[in-house]
Amino acid sequence: MSRIGRMPIAIPAGVTVEVAENNVVTVKGPKGTLTRTFAPEMKIEVNGQEITVSRPDDEKKSKSLHGLTRTLLHNMVIGVTEGFSKTLQIVGTGYRASKKGSTLVLNLAYSHPIEMQDPEGLESVIDDKANTITVKGISKEAVGQYAAEIRSKRAPEPYKGKGIKYADEVIRRKAGKTGKK
Repeated sequence: MSRIGRMPIAIPAGVTVEVAENNVVTVKGPKGTLTRTFAPEMKIEVNGQEITVSRPDDEKKSKSLHGLTRTLLHNMVIGVTEGFSKTLQIVGTGYRASKKGSTLVLNLAYSHPIEMQDPEGLESVIDDKANTITVKGISKEAVGQYAAEIRSKRAPEPYKGKGIKYADEVIRRKAGKTGKK
C-alpha cells in the first residue's frame, strides 16, 4: 500500500466534502469552494469526519494514482480552510512592482512596464518597499502557476542575481570575467 495514499484526511469543522458520481469531489469551506474530478478507478469515501482513498488493485497505474488522489484531496481541504501563498522577491536596481486595481505592474528594465491581470480566485499583494510580491489563493496549483508566470517575466541571472526569484530559492552564482594581465 502507498504510505501516503492510505493515510486518512481529517475534515476540519466548517468544511463539507461531497463525492458525486464519476468521482467529482466538491470541498466547501470558509475561504471558498473547490471542485475536482478524480480518476474513476479510485474509491473515495467520506466516513464521518475523515476521507479515505483506496485503490482497486496493485497495478502500476493504480499505485501511482493512489497517493496523488489523496494528496490532491488534502490540498483541497487545506486550501478552503487556510489557503496557500507564494512569496517572490524582486532583486535589481530600478526593478519594482505596483498594483493598479487587480492588475500587477512590473518594471523590470524593459522598454515598457509589464501588466499582468490577477486570475480569478487569486490575489497578488505587494509590500511597502515594492520588491516583494505575495500570491494568495485557495488552489495550490493555481497559486504556483501564477507565481511561475510572474517569475518567468525576468528569471534571476547567475552573475548578479538580478530578476524575480522565490523567497526560499537559492540562486547559484557564477564568477564574472577576470581581467588580462
